[in-house]
Amino acid sequence: MKHGSILVTGGAGYIGSHVALQLRARGERVVILDDLSRGFRQAALDTPLIVGEVGDRERVRGLLKEHGVDTVMHFAAYTIVPESVREPLKYYRNNTGSTGTLLECCLEAQVRHFVFSSTAAVYGTPAEALPRRAPRRPRSIPTAPPSSCRNGCSGTWRAPPPCATRRCATSTWRLGYRRAHRPGHPERDAADQGRLRSRSRQASAPLDLRHRLPHPDGTGVRDYIHVEDLASAHVDALTYLRGGGASITLNAGYGHGYSVRQVLESVERVSGKALAVREEPRRAGDPGALVARADRIRAELLWRPRLDDLDTIVRSALAWEERLLRDPW
Repeated sequence: MKHGSILVTGGAGYIGSHVALQLRARGERVVILDDLSRGFRQAALDTPLIVGEVGDRERVRGLLKEHGVDTVMHFAAYTIVPESVREPLKYYRNNTGSTGTLLECCLEAQVRHFVFSSTAAVYGTPAEALPRRAPRRPRSIPTAPPSSCRNGCSGTWRAPPPCATRRCATSTWRLGYRRAHRPGHPERDAADQGRLRSRSRQASAPLDLRHRLPHPDGTGVRDYIHVEDLASAHVDALTYLRGGGASITLNAGYGHGYSVRQVLESVERVSGKALAVREEPRRAGDPGALVARADRIRAELLWRPRLDDLDTIVRSALAWEERLLRDPW
């Protein structure tokens, strides 16, 4: 069966750009829609880039028709917790309103597949590792809209053919994919200036270490995942849907976590430099720990991560920052 083009929203951002590259590497026709508020034009490389907003109904309609899109992979949500607390309406407009507009356009254009990337924070603060079917209890502003959007996606694609679009949502880990790099990809995210990958090379600049008791070393625990493994999970999701797989929600992670303090220790170990750390109180809206049970994604998608090693993730992040210093944009 001949497949149409793939629209990657937010494809000039960190995750979306890596997904677009992996899709192109396997011969897919890809087009990117990004307003460049969080992404970078350079990240698109030679993939067609349309600069615009996901909530622009007429632009999206025209794009889907012009490029013969039959698959949409959606990475255009806002995800920064402190910003969402300061500007909640901004997050509701983008994460809920714009996603709803995108879904309506997809139904009108009879788009066949929809891959929706969410955040693990929709589970709130679970008492244990996130199971395959954990209840969703979003606590912070950016996670409530994705939760409702996931429910909306699920219901929307139960319509009869020809609008029986499949939806596979990979519940990904914000801290993991925002702090994992593979050198050689021209993309960086300036939205979160406190991110590890920019500060790790500035040993003299204090790095805020947020306390999230009652974890053993007093800092938050996350299932850090390399962006290449995360991108491959989304690509595998598309393969699953094209093979006739039903709508499904899956967790993408390694099944174990590291504390923020352990990550900083890895940075010091890999770089050979001491970091200046400033102890700060817990940040509003952040769960203390989020770790995935990812056995189902391995079974359903045959997903096999290749870069499950903290020092490997940190080493590639530092290599990218060093390249950025040598060849700034």
